[in-house]
Amino acid sequence: GSQEKIQGKQGNSGEPGEFRGSRGIAAKALSILSQLQQTARRPDTSMASNVFQQEHYVSRDRRAKVTGGGGFRGCTVWLTGFSGAGKTTIAFGLEEYLVSAGVPAYSLDGDNIRTGLNKNLGFSQADREENIRRISEVAKLFADGGIVCITAFISPFRQDRDKARRLHEEAGLKFYEIFVDAPLEVCETRDVKGLYRKAREGLIKGFTGIDSAYEPPMRPDLTVQTAACGVRQSVLAVVDLLDREGLLPAGVAGGASGAVEGEICELVAADAAERQAMLQEAEGLPSLKLDEIDLHTGWHSQSVPIVLAINDAEREACVGQSSVALRRQVGDGSGDSQVIGLLHSVEVFAHQKRERCARTFGTVSSGHPSVARILASGDWLIGGELKLLEHIKWHDGLDHYRLTPRQLRARFAEMNADAVFAFQLRNPVHNGHALLMADTRRRLLEERRYRNPVLLLHPLGGWTKPDDVPLPVRLRQHEAVLKAGVLDPGSTVTAVFPAPMLYAGPTEVQWHAKARMNAGANFYIVGRDPAGLPDPDSPEKSDLYNPQHGALVLGMTPGLDKLEIVPFRVAAYNRSIGRMAFFEPSRRDEFEFISGTKMRALARDGRDPPDGFMAPDAWAVLSEFYRQQQQQK
Repeated sequence: GSQEKIQGKQGNSGEPGEFRGSRGIAAKALSILSQLQQTARRPDTSMASNVFQQEHYVSRDRRAKVTGGGGFRGCTVWLTGFSGAGKTTIAFGLEEYLVSAGVPAYSLDGDNIRTGLNKNLGFSQADREENIRRISEVAKLFADGGIVCITAFISPFRQDRDKARRLHEEAGLKFYEIFVDAPLEVCETRDVKGLYRKAREGLIKGFTGIDSAYEPPMRPDLTVQTAACGVRQSVLAVVDLLDREGLLPAGVAGGASGAVEGEICELVAADAAERQAMLQEAEGLPSLKLDEIDLHTGWHSQSVPIVLAINDAEREACVGQSSVALRRQVGDGSGDSQVIGLLHSVEVFAHQKRERCARTFGTVSSGHPSVARILASGDWLIGGELKLLEHIKWHDGLDHYRLTPRQLRARFAEMNADAVFAFQLRNPVHNGHALLMADTRRRLLEERRYRNPVLLLHPLGGWTKPDDVPLPVRLRQHEAVLKAGVLDPGSTVTAVFPAPMLYAGPTEVQWHAKARMNAGANFYIVGRDPAGLPDPDSPEKSDLYNPQHGALVLGMTPGLDKLEIVPFRVAAYNRSIGRMAFFEPSRRDEFEFISGTKMRALARDGRDPPDGFMAPDAWAVLSEFYRQQQQQK
């Protein structure tokens, strides 16, 4: 070829500019470039003559045993609609719902596919047809593998979607066309990517709904009108469709209410008539008087035993009885009690106290506060089928914080939360805690692409050690933090988890995480040394449990498939910048750790912590409590 060089310069539009040198060589180069572009954009889709379909050795039934929870779930859910209709949001929500229920699912999103597999395709009609042809083939492979494949593509042409359906049906696979129906004007108001605006300005050509037609489905398997219903309702509508088609295990679906409530069994009388019948039955039954009640329901691994200890006299009263009444003190000082529930099919068995302590706490030392309480309790345990007259009330002015799992899930639905991350604490909130919670929300928004993650601030509300800050004080302090804007009140739900702190370390944190999962949390922030305390037999008061084991154990715990564990990042006061920051070991000299002991000393002496450690009004609540505590001593 010619030795003459071709020197070109690029125009602002990205098109080839003027070439200097031989006109013939320049023309030749442009011709070759054009051919390469055409080849890259429109590959030859004809089948080679020497390619043959191969049958798998593994059947779908056999694959279903390891991927489908006892049945073959493979199918394709094809979401179609305008840009901004909500296809991707529904697809990712459906994927999360199914995976959390143990159903293998995967979402193929239009933007994601165009950055990889189909990055060489444009938006002409021919390229759009090829885009859908490729994704139809990929979706079929996912479905054949026993996976619920969810596609989120505009797929504007009816003919292309019909081809995708035939491709699946010819392979013996189910295909569901879901029309995500949102009016064009609604989609334009959403326009998160600014594409409609650019199309209206003429900056984007061939944009569906503006200067390119969209052909709505004639007979979709389901129509979801996202202008009228929220994300969760839309997801549940698709779940109900899959359930009716027999593609989901029992209990996964259940309608807009059942999908929430079906996962939770409340052991409470359904109505006034049942409560009255229970009260009448209780009149002729022996009674057990209770001071504290801890309830948990469900048939699954339970790391912490929740039991009811009774003494010899109570055991004698239960001999020969199939049912007993449960009573609690009224609390007005009169000594009266009231029936709160019934226990049917009663069983009484020996209380193996030391074994219970050894297995739960890893120690039988009476210096451990929970071990001491267990060793001092009755020598017998009573169990049976429990039914309460109504939800337990403390009548301490804080019952409105004690939300049940159903109530919490309903609150999250009202807030249109697409993710819930829970943070448990038994201590006041300082700005280091707030930094961790705010950073978790930021990561869910920016990295995980959630649109409205909600924080469940869930302080422990049962018994704690005498030197812990009492619940009423903690709640006032938490509300001051929210009022100061350190945490966002609009994306936070404050509720009380009414369980006692057992101080059982990695064993107890499994129960804490599972309870939050039941309450609707998708993510759980696990702290350093969760539910831990100093070793009561150690002169140095070293940690009883390895501080890292809580997070480690949660990563291996069965039954937490609906919950993702968020590792705790340690924060401390950074003196160089005057605020709380994530601790960096390489700059440890700049950081100061302010312990509970130091906070008590500051409050006792009337001093304030460093600026940026805690919201001033929140510190005022805590400081006043510590001063009063010191005066009482």
